[in-house]
Amino acid sequence: MLSESRRSLFLLVCAFFALYVIWGSTYLVIRIGVESWPPMLMAGLRFIIAGILMFVWQIARGAPLPTGREWLAGGAVGFLLLSCGNGGVTLAEHWGVASGVAALAIATVPLFTLCFGLFWGHPASRLEWAGIGLGLVGILLLNLGDNMRTSPAGALLILFAAASWAFGSVWSRRLPLPAGPMASAVEMIVGGCILLLGSRLSGEPLSLPASSSGWLVLAYLVLLGSIVAFSAYMYLLKHVRPAAATSYAYVNPVVAVLLGILFAGETIGQEEWLAMLVIVAAVLLVNLPQWGFGKSKVAVAEQA
Repeated sequence: MLSESRRSLFLLVCAFFALYVIWGSTYLVIRIGVESWPPMLMAGLRFIIAGILMFVWQIARGAPLPTGREWLAGGAVGFLLLSCGNGGVTLAEHWGVASGVAALAIATVPLFTLCFGLFWGHPASRLEWAGIGLGLVGILLLNLGDNMRTSPAGALLILFAAASWAFGSVWSRRLPLPAGPMASAVEMIVGGCILLLGSRLSGEPLSLPASSSGWLVLAYLVLLGSIVAFSAYMYLLKHVRPAAATSYAYVNPVVAVLLGILFAGETIGQEEWLAMLVIVAAVLLVNLPQWGFGKSKVAVAEQA
């Protein structure tokens, strides 16, 4: 039997792997999916199916039904993270933003998270400030590349998605969410319903893909991208500092860019390669306080 400390460490390692690697691959999978699916329809089905599966699983394990207050809180988080956040990324890729570049742009999430955290009285350490600043330099370099200039609307939508995701992440720590994975289930059900409503109101065709690849994409996004990775993210939000939980936004671009080049024929310029190197360096600075280096006095007091 693993000791409690080793079990916690093992869960943290697994959760970070899910965020860094599995979530990084979803950008390419979404890019493939929007070639067969209307974007909001695909995103909505993804989260509704995943949410219902998790909801049934939790009820079967004896979890209590969410209260009305918990449904409202979970719905608010689901709207910000999934309807606006993930839905925005899906739409941006449908509008022509490359999967790797979309992942690079989402690296603004920790910057927004830090700003919203300050609003709620969460000061950052000097190393976190340095990491966020370096990440911002990476974003500036990214915008010098051709990919972001190809779809200005997509670029703006990506930034909106990042801000929505960050705000929802910080706010979720103060809301009366259901316990455990039931919170993810509620968020995905509500977020998915809002995306399907958006699909109908925007006039998307109610068309299903004829190819098997379209259905494989949906299955991958439901099982790994939603149930596994999103649950890992919600777990980290409860157990690590917000800046560390959102540090996946620095690592996902590396995975997404490499997969996009290898399997989708995507290309990025010199500025974007440099931006990726800068962003990868930034994640190390953001994570150092979580690993025990350079913690602020406030952070130490919070963990005492």
